[in-house]
Amino acid sequence: MTLIRNARVFRSTATDVRWDDGNITECGTGLRPISGEDDIDARGGWLLPGLHDHHIHLRALAARARSIPVGPAETPDADAFADRLRTAARDLPPDGWLRGVGYHESVAGELDRWSLDRMLETPAVRVQHRSGALWTLNSRACRLLELDDCPLPGVERDHTGRAVGRLWRMDAWLGERLNAAKPDPAELSAWAAALGVTGFTDATPDLRQDEVDALAEDVAQGRILQRVHCMTPPGIVRPESPRFTLGPTKFLLDDPTLPTLPELTDRFRVVHEAGKPVAVHCVTRIQLIVTIAALQDAGIRDGDRIEHGAIIPSESLEWLRTQGITVVTQPHFPIERAEQYARAVPAEDHPDLWRLGSLLAAGVPVAAGTDAPFGDADPWRVVRASTERTLFGTQERISAHEAVTLFLGHPDRPAVPRPIAPGHAADLTLLRVPPQELPTASTSPDLIAATIIAGQPVHVPG
Repeated sequence: MTLIRNARVFRSTATDVRWDDGNITECGTGLRPISGEDDIDARGGWLLPGLHDHHIHLRALAARARSIPVGPAETPDADAFADRLRTAARDLPPDGWLRGVGYHESVAGELDRWSLDRMLETPAVRVQHRSGALWTLNSRACRLLELDDCPLPGVERDHTGRAVGRLWRMDAWLGERLNAAKPDPAELSAWAAALGVTGFTDATPDLRQDEVDALAEDVAQGRILQRVHCMTPPGIVRPESPRFTLGPTKFLLDDPTLPTLPELTDRFRVVHEAGKPVAVHCVTRIQLIVTIAALQDAGIRDGDRIEHGAIIPSESLEWLRTQGITVVTQPHFPIERAEQYARAVPAEDHPDLWRLGSLLAAGVPVAAGTDAPFGDADPWRVVRASTERTLFGTQERISAHEAVTLFLGHPDRPAVPRPIAPGHAADLTLLRVPPQELPTASTSPDLIAATIIAGQPVHVPG
């Protein structure tokens, strides 16, 4: 048994919280420690339901530790990009692979096998676009993977039929061909626990049963400390693993291959009939419009959600509100990518880009995810960005309290904060500061006094 005393409890007048065997048993004021019970003095710190990152890619984030960041922040131009690849290649064996991540066209334009060859012919190189949708390979990598003979539609080709080194939405195929070792998520999990994160929703699309089983095994064996809610296609069987649940089915939409309205409607119906909600990747206006139309035709299921919602026209707000469709957004993107958006986003889309405050004001359910590794993985930086952001003159900032709440929802109801009350899981994040000091507090790990998952302290700094 454990007791936290003298806390400012989230949405409660209680100051003390007791739990046993993973669940909260008592909340009140003036609770006394029981003999043999662990006793934590919160000293007025804010006690929150544990932070849950509602959109993250765990395997890709863990693999990033073995990758070379080549985004605009690390490589501002083509020369810096080439120098970074060449420097990294010096430490590789002759048969090694160089893995770059976070690339954007603002660095050195659109890549293909020949542009990479001019920078580095050896070793084999693969570079992932910041969106996560595209890998670009140099010619050595193309030859090793026999890419010219690959029949899959994700292989982009020139007018002669030769592969240009660009692979669209082919992560699973690439991983299988490379026989890539599964990255160890333990370091990532411990880092997240130090930031108060007690749960993840993994938004990787089209996971196979073996991939889901492997992720669940990481949870069961303690390599991942947090609860994991995993987006999966219909037909995936939930592994017998504690702290692991199955979530909605992820739909990736790309404008060049956008399905017709009847096709998308039928796909949504199949998922709904399997008893699952849908989570639809929408980053353009047309993607959102088609998704709304397909959901109207297919019928809404509780738990249906929009991922990202990068562009949401004002005329869509009322429909999202009345249908209860949650938007799981990334409030830090307008700050992390401000320069690229200023160059690439048409003026007519500026008022509708990465809404936040206007969504909440309209009554639309909203939650947040980091989308790491395609965005910063630190939820506190997302909170800070939510309070500071201004893009193209639009005021979408919200208060620090509202921003934190975006990470406190149920895995299957992201916009509904979990209560701290008897009968609920003891997944808790204790801050060193009271609520009123949060806007000016440090957002480093020093902010966290304790992280509790299923009643177990997983991070208690000295």
